[in-house]
Amino acid sequence: MRYIAMNGLGNRFAIFDARSRPFRPDSEAVRRLADPKAGLGFDQMFVLEPSQAGELFMRMWNADGEEVGACGNGARCVGWLLMEESGRDRATFETAAGLLTATRAGPAAVTVDMGAPGLDWTQIPLSERMDTVRIELQVGPIDDPVLWGPGCVSMGNPHCVFFVDDAEAAPVTQVGPMIEYHPLFPQRTNVGFAQVKGRDRIRLRVWERGAGLTKACGTGACAALVAAHRRGTTGREATLELDGGELQIRWEADTVSSPGHVYMTGPVELEHSGEISL
Repeated sequence: MRYIAMNGLGNRFAIFDARSRPFRPDSEAVRRLADPKAGLGFDQMFVLEPSQAGELFMRMWNADGEEVGACGNGARCVGWLLMEESGRDRATFETAAGLLTATRAGPAAVTVDMGAPGLDWTQIPLSERMDTVRIELQVGPIDDPVLWGPGCVSMGNPHCVFFVDDAEAAPVTQVGPMIEYHPLFPQRTNVGFAQVKGRDRIRLRVWERGAGLTKACGTGACAALVAAHRRGTTGREATLELDGGELQIRWEADTVSSPGHVYMTGPVELEHSGEISL
């Protein structure tokens, strides 16, 4: 079957077009395909299916075989493919988290309307009621915690964002797996380590659910900006510095009729295409 390999800030994807040929892999098949030695090697895999609500349905899996509802960097890549296919500067497609709209922001850059963030504890979801601006969670001794009081946001997938003084020194690989599987998060969670550098700049490192330490996480960048603004430490628009590069994130203000949407702008890169036996 033919696939397309792309990346968004180093976050690597394998994309299969199943609009005319049905393809629904199970978890074991995804894990085999994700193996860089025996398969393709990727952080996430997408299957593009027919849709009545949009131009296609984007089905998503992490490298560990778990099907997920959102991937911001991947949404930019799929949006770019659709716009290249149609020759237009706008594309709308469906995901498990809802409809997304992508627009061109340059020859190899895309803006995606990621929708409104989920801020209630039931939307993350958490296993118990908490104020998601700063939840009751800490790492380390009770009287001298290493990390504490993260913010939680859903961007179609769960995010827990710790605010740190130095993102480079943050214990991402030590703490990330612990929090990903913490009982407070029944669907597991992505874990961000955010250093606010100014009202319009955040340095972010992310432990991604099902993938581990990642070069970039688009939904994680959106969640970090939302979590920081809710605490009053940034404005509604900021540059997010990730290991793989920069994303521009903007959170619109709420209106009387609708909650504010989050917009993500960043680059896409087409690596190659090929065939693989399934």
